[in-house]
Amino acid sequence: MKVIELAHIMAGPVCGLMLADMGADVIKVEKAKGGDDSRRFLPPDIEGESAAFMMMNRNKRGIAVDLKSEAGREVLLRLLKDADCVIENYRRDTMQKLGLGYETLRELNPGLIYCEISGFGRTGPYADRGGFDLIAQGMSGLMAITGEGSGRPPVKVGAPVSDITAGILAAMGCVSAYAHKLKTGEGQRVDTSLFEAAITQTYWQSAIAFATGESPGPMGSAHPLNAPYQAFQTRDGWVNLGAANQTNWERALGVLGANELQQDQRFESNQARMTHRLELEEVLNGYFRQRTTAEWIEALEAAGVPAGPVLSIREMHQDPQALAREMVLETKHPVAGNVKSIGAPVKFHGSPGGVKRSAPLFGQHTREVLEQAGFSHEEIASFISDGAVIASDRL
Repeated sequence: MKVIELAHIMAGPVCGLMLADMGADVIKVEKAKGGDDSRRFLPPDIEGESAAFMMMNRNKRGIAVDLKSEAGREVLLRLLKDADCVIENYRRDTMQKLGLGYETLRELNPGLIYCEISGFGRTGPYADRGGFDLIAQGMSGLMAITGEGSGRPPVKVGAPVSDITAGILAAMGCVSAYAHKLKTGEGQRVDTSLFEAAITQTYWQSAIAFATGESPGPMGSAHPLNAPYQAFQTRDGWVNLGAANQTNWERALGVLGANELQQDQRFESNQARMTHRLELEEVLNGYFRQRTTAEWIEALEAAGVPAGPVLSIREMHQDPQALAREMVLETKHPVAGNVKSIGAPVKFHGSPGGVKRSAPLFGQHTREVLEQAGFSHEEIASFISDGAVIASDRL
């Protein structure tokens, strides 16, 4: 699957990253003046290369093109002529103004999948607005359900979940459209947004609001429908307890040495525990503070009760399960050397996939990609001298 990525910073590059991890040949096309803005997300850097850019763009080949020049558009159109998919996350009408809108490209390549990722989607009253993760989290309701409790300032999810989720949804859309193309030969537009991606994170809370007519608020680490299902304080940290159903609740009481709570009417069912959740939290914290996180996890796991520690990012990177699943790996970068990255979250046992290359230098693969597209050495040299494309001279 040949994918042309005309995307920058995060949502679009996540889409390209997912497709590349699944085996697609993703060619990242960066603007000639400065490239992807995430190249300037500094610090941190590794040997002068942006850590953020390298994380989002490994597994891709990279070229740099001036799309405002006639020669630059010629280059891109040649690449798109036999591409399966193009990804873009510009404001509405940007691609049309460059002469690269869907209708134009569909005439060039009827089988092209045209994936658009925007702040609010290509239709509706907000279609012309720019979009950022923070704005999407606020408008989707996510920031109203994230945080410690009512009366506290709004809190966004620590990770840019609308950006990442939009990229994953877009990749799912591209793969679905590709399956349709393989059967019919037809391409199509695929359109998703940060706003919709954030809304999909509110399934439980939206179900509550639809049923009750009231908007749920933030609950810290607690669950809006089950209890106990949250973090509890131990002697030396925190432990997440997933004792949501009645069987696990009773098993957890046995581990805690608190079987007497089975006769407490406040906690006799999930409905009762949800009604008295704050009292339940206070009671259980009293037990959990008596031992360390490691001791509780060992005991809870032995009893078959879902539990786990609250790890820092660095601790997660060193977790044996993360390492066993190859969720932390290294690629060889031509300047930064061995660079650690997050691995592919989907494993294939038949079709090709996985992480095979580091993020590209600015214009690293320009000559290679243009040669494969059929341009002569003389044409490529002319494009470079005219500034229509940029080819890295750092190798």
